[in-house]
Amino acid sequence: MFAPPTYAHRRRTLCRTLRDESGLVLFLGNEESAMNAAANPYPFRQDSTFLYYFGLDVPGLDAVLDLDDGEARLFGDDPSLDDIVWMGDHPSLRDRAERAGVDRTAPRSALSETLANALKQDRPLHLLPPYRPRHRQRLRTLLGDARDDVEAYVSAPVLDAIVTQRSVKSEAEVEQLEAALDTTAHMHEAAFERAAPGTSERAIAGRLAGIAEAKGRGLSFRPTCSIRGEVLHNHDYSHSLSANDLLLVDAGGTSPLHYAGDITRVVPVGGPFTDRQRRLYNAVLDAQTTALNAIEPGTSFIEIHRHACRVLTNHLIEIGLMNGPVDAAVNAGAHALFFPHGLGHMLGLDVHDMENLGENRVGYAEDQSRSDQFGLHTLRLARPLAPGFVLTVEPGLYFIPALFSQWRDEHRHAEYINYERTEAFMDIGGIRIEDDVLVTNDGARRLGPEIPKTVSAVEAQAGAS
Repeated sequence: MFAPPTYAHRRRTLCRTLRDESGLVLFLGNEESAMNAAANPYPFRQDSTFLYYFGLDVPGLDAVLDLDDGEARLFGDDPSLDDIVWMGDHPSLRDRAERAGVDRTAPRSALSETLANALKQDRPLHLLPPYRPRHRQRLRTLLGDARDDVEAYVSAPVLDAIVTQRSVKSEAEVEQLEAALDTTAHMHEAAFERAAPGTSERAIAGRLAGIAEAKGRGLSFRPTCSIRGEVLHNHDYSHSLSANDLLLVDAGGTSPLHYAGDITRVVPVGGPFTDRQRRLYNAVLDAQTTALNAIEPGTSFIEIHRHACRVLTNHLIEIGLMNGPVDAAVNAGAHALFFPHGLGHMLGLDVHDMENLGENRVGYAEDQSRSDQFGLHTLRLARPLAPGFVLTVEPGLYFIPALFSQWRDEHRHAEYINYERTEAFMDIGGIRIEDDVLVTNDGARRLGPEIPKTVSAVEAQAGAS
């Protein structure tokens, strides 16, 4: 955990931001989730907003923050003798509260009465959106007579304040992100070393998970580790690598305090890139370099995304897979056959940071609306950037058979896409290059150790074993 004053300061900042609001903000902690029986749960993961304001990474806790007096109260129970027999000694509720900089505690059973009293006094109750079924069920129980009206208590002002606060990372948070990326770099180094003909995807994915667990707090998300890189979130792991395959690895570890890393690299299997692979890889690298150089405070990320799209399209025209003009092709969305996702997303305690609070709320300014154009509609981050934002930059090129067949049969954007020539590239799979960056006062700084990504560096690293 951070020091207790860190959490107290975060809560005071939230109260100051919400000085025009009153009432109680409820922070539900997460419970363990059963894998196949209550006694065999999935690895526990605390709610990230609860972690941000209270830091306590254990199940069975909730908290309220009183916006009128700034006082926080932690609800939970001391460990029972049975808990101690099976799980060992644990801190008392009072000890946990001190670590979070909280003065007042109460049994968890008292939370329902606390909320009921607030409602009886016509005090506003501010909830965060429930993203687990158990959250929704518990809120209905806690709210009693208001159990059918849970969504009415979800508070837009509180959500906006939390998103604004969590979007700007402190120096201590950046250190945690760097720690996560140290682990992530070791994971990718292992993938480079094992990308040899005959190796199974599952063996490499297992090694990634082992490193993440040994060096940090496990994986920040389930990795993509596949020679079928055109499947954007491919968790199959059923293939064995062959010479001239491209292995796409999108993986990240977590820091001791659960901050996330998220890096993607592509490795040629059994030798150097082929000429076709090299041209496409350099197209993606050029788009990423261009995007990284364009990052600065005040620039809208959607414009950086469009800039990267133009770079990719220009390369595809040179290769012969698309026709120009570049701007017309990009404006029409023709490039999305090859690049059907957004350029990046916010990163922090969540790999898609704060997504449970609302993707548009996190990624879009009030005067921005999400496009309905294929590809562009998946852009998670569009808003103007500010110092302290941490985000991913991850352009890619993909050859997706089902998407290609549909567009070709519909003659979609036929004036911009050379379908006959593109069909000969369908064995490429997918290429994505991703790094994590901190927006600074005058640009951006890449976070974490350098992980090979130029053609020569990737080929040298892949052959190092």
